[in-house]
Amino acid sequence: MLKIAVLVSGGGTNLQAIIDAIGSGKITNTKIEFVFSNNKNAYALTRAMNAGIPTVSLSRKDYDSVESYDKAMLSEFKKRDIELIVLAGFLHNLSPEFTEEYKGRIINIHPSLIPSFCGKGFYGLHVHEAALEKGVKVTGATVHFVDAGIDTGRIITQKAVYVEEGDTPETLQRRVMENAEWIILPEAINKIAAGEIRIGE
Repeated sequence: MLKIAVLVSGGGTNLQAIIDAIGSGKITNTKIEFVFSNNKNAYALTRAMNAGIPTVSLSRKDYDSVESYDKAMLSEFKKRDIELIVLAGFLHNLSPEFTEEYKGRIINIHPSLIPSFCGKGFYGLHVHEAALEKGVKVTGATVHFVDAGIDTGRIITQKAVYVEEGDTPETLQRRVMENAEWIILPEAINKIAAGEIRIGE
């Protein structure tokens, strides 16, 4: 059984996709040990509690440095023997110490086809605003491993989504979530649980 932790900061739609995929059998041999958030008011925590999943919330404001915050986070994962960390809309850049501790065991979902519209400042609606401003005809989502950089880790899988005439950042965001993010993130977790994608390297 693959023991995972899901990290969230907001509404938790990708978390819900994972919960639903485990419930329907699309993700097998996997258990969400707990959901972690840096935002005590994140609706994602409510989603977790509704599914009977333990939650932990630590605010960065309560710590004097990123290092001390990440150290507190690390202790939460270690005492639960977490094997895979899933960033699902987690708006906190992990320290190099954290990513090294879980090298090859952290994955992230990003709402674009990396290397387009990624890196510092590209999160949430900002990604879709940039895509529309550039006039691209195809966007999508990417699941990738997390390293010490921002959206620089090895790509696991991608799925393309067409931009439609009249799209707003909000409508494009929704289509990318429904047609890409909620599909490829559960698929990637299932493949890791099945040993089809190696972790820890």
